[in-house]
Amino acid sequence: MPNSLLTSYQNQPQVWDEMFRAEGVRAEYQHFVTAIENLAGAEMTRKDELAKKLFMSQGITFTVYSSGEGIEKIFPFDIIPRIISNAEWLRVEAGIKQRLKALNIFLKDIYHQQFILKDGVVPAALVYSCPQFLREMMNVDVPHDVYTHIAGVDLIRDHDGEFYVLEDNLRTPSGVSYMLENRSITYRIFPDLLPKSNVLPVKDYPDLLYRNLLALADRQTADPTVVLLSPGIYNSAYFEHSTLARLMGIELVEGRDLVVHNHFVFMKTTRGLQKVDVIYRRVDDEFLDPLAFRPDSALGVPGLYWAYRKGNVAIANAMGNGVADDKAVYCYVPDMIRYYLNEEPILKNVPTYQLGNAEHRELVFSQMEKMVIKRTNESGGYGMLIGSAATEQEMADFRTAITADPRSFIAQPIISLSSTPCYIDGKLQPRRIDLRPFALCGPDGIDIVPGGLTRVALREGSLIVNSSQGGGSKDTWVLGA
Repeated sequence: MPNSLLTSYQNQPQVWDEMFRAEGVRAEYQHFVTAIENLAGAEMTRKDELAKKLFMSQGITFTVYSSGEGIEKIFPFDIIPRIISNAEWLRVEAGIKQRLKALNIFLKDIYHQQFILKDGVVPAALVYSCPQFLREMMNVDVPHDVYTHIAGVDLIRDHDGEFYVLEDNLRTPSGVSYMLENRSITYRIFPDLLPKSNVLPVKDYPDLLYRNLLALADRQTADPTVVLLSPGIYNSAYFEHSTLARLMGIELVEGRDLVVHNHFVFMKTTRGLQKVDVIYRRVDDEFLDPLAFRPDSALGVPGLYWAYRKGNVAIANAMGNGVADDKAVYCYVPDMIRYYLNEEPILKNVPTYQLGNAEHRELVFSQMEKMVIKRTNESGGYGMLIGSAATEQEMADFRTAITADPRSFIAQPIISLSSTPCYIDGKLQPRRIDLRPFALCGPDGIDIVPGGLTRVALREGSLIVNSSQGGGSKDTWVLGA
């Protein structure tokens, strides 16, 4: 008897489906589909309920401020995994490594010799007008020349099945704890399926991260102290901060737990002050040191900037990284790859119009209903207009805002985003997804755990996958060779 789960599934025209193609189920999903084919609907629903209970009991939440209550919500999880073949993954991995290599050289270059600006490959005005460009980082040497220790690169797949880079997150990328939790929940729901399907593990991430952080410490200390600096319990990613600190076995601290003395950083403990060698910070640049940046910041540590500048403490990610993940600078990443590495980009950018350019602006205004318009320095799906879903008034408001400050906006054609089956209301329904793999750059090169966070737009027809906008996630399986 054919399985009603699979037969009722509605494929969408003009959309790349991760599990199904015209001829049937894709090869990488065969094993999984065979396993769930024999499950009754009631059994799938039971697994779905179990997943919700596990997420709730383990406190896997995030905070949404826009709803007005500042309320913690359970992170929606879909039990059907997203599966990527080994060959596809190798290409993605190579593309991300190439990209991060170029971005890291770019950061070193613009804070030192600025060759790329002098050669006119990237407009100097674009870099200097970026609010995240820190003049305080000019000519500051960072340990091992690594600026981007932890990066989350957002990928989407268009209707032709090709992966595109949507954006680079190089400041304080979040989501890795959900990748780890999704996998552990999947082990509880489908215990025998992962080993049988030859799924590559993601559990090494905390160990790799810890090893990379230790490698930044000054070589003179035999036993360096690493801490994770969090803005505190009201931050939307606090669950992640506490999870990572626990998995790495390091202290989770807030600004008030640290003190700078003689340009060295110390942690207050019950046994007195303890010297800190490496800080994995989840606090944004402008709040890190009230003496150097925002004087009203209560999240940072007074004097931290000079301790860092003198090389007495290592900070991951480096300060001033935001200039490389500005959405207006994103347009130039393929040029950076050609300029610094003399290679062609492996992963393509989404075509992007920089609205500071008058011709681009005119073109975008004439086709606004086909565009996504984004503010260059917002994240979390905020400050965005999707032309196909916008009202005339919203478009007019955006036109006014863009004309007033064109540097702060980019536009991209609406990309269809691939879809994947999700188990919703007792049946499989297609929903749009993206993928954020996490890369760790250390003195010895770049490590990427196989997989990442697949985010799902759970609202029917929606293209916005951010958790702050009602999105959820699913486990990402990368198959072994």
